[in-house]
Amino acid sequence: MILSIDSASVTASAALTDGENVIKSEFINAGLTHSETLLPMIKSVMQGYDFKELDAIAITAGPGSFTGVRIGVATAKGLAFDAGIPCISVSTLEAIAYKHIDKNAVVCALMDARRMQFYNALFQIENGVVTRLCSDRAIALEELKEELKTYENVILSGDGAELCYNHIGLDNVTLADEKSRYPDGVSVSKSALNKEKISAAQLMPVYLRLSQAERELKLKKS
Repeated sequence: MILSIDSASVTASAALTDGENVIKSEFINAGLTHSETLLPMIKSVMQGYDFKELDAIAITAGPGSFTGVRIGVATAKGLAFDAGIPCISVSTLEAIAYKHIDKNAVVCALMDARRMQFYNALFQIENGVVTRLCSDRAIALEELKEELKTYENVILSGDGAELCYNHIGLDNVTLADEKSRYPDGVSVSKSALNKEKISAAQLMPVYLRLSQAERELKLKKS
């Protein structure tokens, strides 16, 4: 039984699953209000269950919003420490790809990293099997465009998908519908299956670049 949490993007979600069986899930798309919404969602999906019954807590540890990632990881660590539960670190981009597990296509998972750059990874999905094609990365639109030209059928998904679609201008690319565009607790749980369990102390946020404040400070010092 796994409690799966996502707060790395503009949406937030939680789900309680037992293997492939979804016991309960919650999802909200209300902007970056995760400090207010995440714990109530977790409480809701855990209603009737004790945290000590969990085999693991899965969390999207990044990439994504610096604040959202921090809130999610801190919440997972706190719950895991308190009940002695192992954690599973999940890529936000991989959780996006698992929203399209019923498709046969290359899923281009995208999160808006500002200045026409994206946090991105590519996944081949075929007959319900998800195969990662590259590591999570920060990539410029023009560089991504050249890479996507080599694939026959590409689905853009994630909170950066619409922005990318509006500028990329490729006939082999389609935009995922809004309902399947964002990761949720269920897609996090699917991504977490068969992944390594780690201790709460080992769970850390995953950032692909410095925050804006850190970049500005580095620029000022140089």
